[in-house]
Amino acid sequence: MCGITGWISYDHDPAREQATLDAMTQTVACRGPDASGVWLDRHAAFGHRRLAVIDIEGGKQPMSVEADGRTLLVTTYSGEIYNYRDLRAELTSLGHTFRTSSDTEVALHAYLEWGEGFTERRR
Repeated sequence: MCGITGWISYDHDPAREQATLDAMTQTVACRGPDASGVWLDRHAAFGHRRLAVIDIEGGKQPMSVEADGRTLLVTTYSGEIYNYRDLRAELTSLGHTFRTSSDTEVALHAYLEWGEGFTERRR
């Protein structure tokens, strides 16, 4: 089971708090011994400790999707998408390209394509 940390703030810039986020993420190291990652921005910060199951090398989190030099979407989560191969094939046919073999990246692209309804996709 992975460990997730972070915060959202519109009054404070969490991007200036790398050391704090690293310390927060370290507190859940026992939940994810395989990797650690953080993502910081002006109003949000995510930390992740990973228990690697799918795409050991490419599935590092937090994971983002970028286009035209800007970040479109970022996520970190604990779980597994069992039908991610089918969803990936459908998304590829719709023009999406992938950098990894991770179900996390499929979740990001699925959200971009179908919005919140992506969680209901059964294909």
